Amino acid sequence: MTAPSSPATENFDHFRENKTIPKVIEKEILKALSFYPELQKVPIDFVFKQNIKKSVMQAQPQIRTMFYRKEKWAYQINISALFKLTHTAIPIHQIPADIMIGWIGHELGHIMDYHSRNIFGMIRFGYGYLLSTKYIRQAEKVADTFAVMHGLGYYIIETKNFILNHAELPERYKQKIARLYLSPDDIVEQVKLLETQGPVV
Repeated sequence: MTAPSSPATENFDHFRENKTIPKVIEKEILKALSFYPELQKVPIDFVFKQNIKKSVMQAQPQIRTMFYRKEKWAYQINISALFKLTHTAIPIHQIPADIMIGWIGHELGHIMDYHSRNIFGMIRFGYGYLLSTKYIRQAEKVADTFAVMHGLGYYIIETKNFILNHAELPERYKQKIARLYLSPDDIVEQVKLLETQGPVV
């Protein structure tokens, strides 16, 4: 599978609206955002964190905004500043661009899911994600499915293969990804199914 053309032109400036984006990964974030035109006006802060427990990236609602109208809801994607390997770590912006686009694309899939819920649905989501492994698997499947439906299948596959085949990533982390997330083969099947069904309108 080859990298698709972005659904927008290469000038992604209009996807900056209501976004806070670190300069060092700006190009990759804007390209990932270009696949989600529905999120163009949605406030999203992309924030580097020194330590995200058991994760590389994490999408979450900004709780204080959830008491406003849905149009005012805002979100945050936390990004680990360091990509931690078994014996060392590298700055996250040094991973390949396609991998970063896929990772961000998956997190934006979570935001699509969040933005389709009301506040009570989000509360149920929070409890389910904390308490149920089965619920986590379903939530991660939904995020990947949103990404594939928006044309990011190639990038999601590249990201999963990068994680699962990276010799220097901790085995525990790879096992977690294999256990809780769709496999590269699952994503390929989703892409094939989407191609047979035609574009979603």
